[in-house]
Amino acid sequence: MLLWGGVLAWSGRPGVSAASVSPAGVPPASSSVPAPSKARIHAVSDPRATTAFVPESETVRKMVERGLLAMSGKTNAASAWKVWVQPQDIVGFKVVSAPGALTGTRPSVVEALVESLIRAGHPAGRIVIWDRQARDLKAAGFQELARRLGVRCVATTDEGWDALQFYESPVLGKLVFGDLEFGKGDRFAVGRRSHVSKLLTRQVTRIIPVTPLLTHHSGGIYGHLLSLAFGSVDNMYRFEADPSRTEESVPELCALDDLMPKVAFGVTDALVGQVRGDDKARLHDTIALNELRFGTDLVALDVVSMSDVAAARKAYPIEGERPLRTDLFFNAELLELGIAHTNRIEVLRDPR
Repeated sequence: MLLWGGVLAWSGRPGVSAASVSPAGVPPASSSVPAPSKARIHAVSDPRATTAFVPESETVRKMVERGLLAMSGKTNAASAWKVWVQPQDIVGFKVVSAPGALTGTRPSVVEALVESLIRAGHPAGRIVIWDRQARDLKAAGFQELARRLGVRCVATTDEGWDALQFYESPVLGKLVFGDLEFGKGDRFAVGRRSHVSKLLTRQVTRIIPVTPLLTHHSGGIYGHLLSLAFGSVDNMYRFEADPSRTEESVPELCALDDLMPKVAFGVTDALVGQVRGDDKARLHDTIALNELRFGTDLVALDVVSMSDVAAARKAYPIEGERPLRTDLFFNAELLELGIAHTNRIEVLRDPR
């Protein structure tokens, strides 16, 4: 099944001239950007996955197993995990906890993944559930989940920031308490560097983002790319207020050595989605897809989520609503982080 059948519009990014792309937004054959290969996503659905928007844990466990087998081509979960994870790896499950358990990453999905990895023989002590803030992880139930499973639950802000690993841009940001450079020289408390968390530079060797279907005011959707970028560095608020800054910075942040190169695969928690209102749980903007999606291409996973939001908004339009912004994903493709063109994304569905 191919998505949409069309191509999203591209508006360019710094360092790429308008002449380097065709009017349809597809790089011409002479472009220095390599022609991307096809991205494959495995979607596992089950109408029994949720009841009144609340996940059914046993059904979710079975969906996770099906997804792992479909993505790996193996016959059992233990063999599947060995495709992406080695015994010496410290595996970090990146969650979206700030919106809470209803609209953020659902703990039942993470629980099923972690349990499956432990059953495959990976030591619980080498597994981490992580996000930016400890208070969000606690409120969403991830600290309690980690305690029950015998794994760690870690906030990147608590682990501190690596002075030697950072992303630098001309965009100035107001430093806040907890940022590495806060209170260290600049009397205006501003900075141009975003330092990577020590959790990623010194501990985690494999990252598995588990991201909900959720809109975002500047990024279009709060998908795998935005979640990974903003959860991993300090001084990140400078990029969030302006959509153009978000679209430029997020792919470049993800391209850092300690982020995207460490990603094993991503899981989109599309059991329930919010198609408007960002992290606000609003019943009239909620869709229950009862689906989990697995893939090694985070860009393609986000584009599929974008298509869900666009379809839901089209079914129930609001007069004057602006189209979803998509430049972030094409900028990511230009950096060779994944596939953004929908005619190169294949969704293989495994319904029940």
